[in-house]
Amino acid sequence: MTGFLKVEQLAKAYQADKPVFADVSFHLDKGEFVCIIGHSGCGKTTILNVLAGLDTATAGHCFMDGREIAGPSLERGVVFQSHALMPWLTVRQNIAFAVKSRWPDMPRAELNAHVEKFVALVGLSPAIDKKPSQLSGGMKQRVGIARAFAIQPKMLLLDEPFGALDALTRGTIQDELMAIVNETHQTVFMITHDVDEAILLADRILLMTNGQETDQGYRPGGMAEVVVNPLPRQRTRAQLHHLNGYYDLRNHIVDFLVSRAKAH
Repeated sequence: MTGFLKVEQLAKAYQADKPVFADVSFHLDKGEFVCIIGHSGCGKTTILNVLAGLDTATAGHCFMDGREIAGPSLERGVVFQSHALMPWLTVRQNIAFAVKSRWPDMPRAELNAHVEKFVALVGLSPAIDKKPSQLSGGMKQRVGIARAFAIQPKMLLLDEPFGALDALTRGTIQDELMAIVNETHQTVFMITHDVDEAILLADRILLMTNGQETDQGYRPGGMAEVVVNPLPRQRTRAQLHHLNGYYDLRNHIVDFLVSRAKAH
């Protein structure tokens, strides 16, 4: 489905004459995985929060599945860098709480089976009755991902969900996320600062610039380029750097971040 998500001329300004970003337009097709990359302060998280219905734009519109986004909705699942689990509930109860919010009348047996299915998807079945205090950071993020998938949203919004994890844990969860996305055909919009993460996961990568002062006056940040990932869709971390085109793609994105994005 073309244009499942449409973002049209989005802008955000905390100071009227110096918008953080302006005239940001892009789309996601159904089942597409899109990453957005840019330096801190360019407005990536603001865009994600607008898509989640947690913030409002100064100008522009966002539409998902033909309807304008206005406020939070269980049709959009969100995973933040912090896991945001309820510490007094077990893994099972944390996910069940979200599922019951979506389907209040789901019978108990069906609810349990549904929760167990998504806990198994992220490899946490042995820890299903543990509380967050008994889990590692990577396991907590897995629970957050399972919870987001369990409500079967039309779109998943990920705000650097692996940013606080060590490299080995991060890599393992990246592989798990990719496997689940391939199985569920989930539509995903993800913020990352990790170039290799974007290349591994994304079908397309959006490159954002920061606002800056120029000789002609202040220029707001915005969408500089949309990069289509040419690598085969069935790719893994282990084989990534062996694929033809990987280094060209990586160098292009790094060059953008170093010389064109104008970090503050």
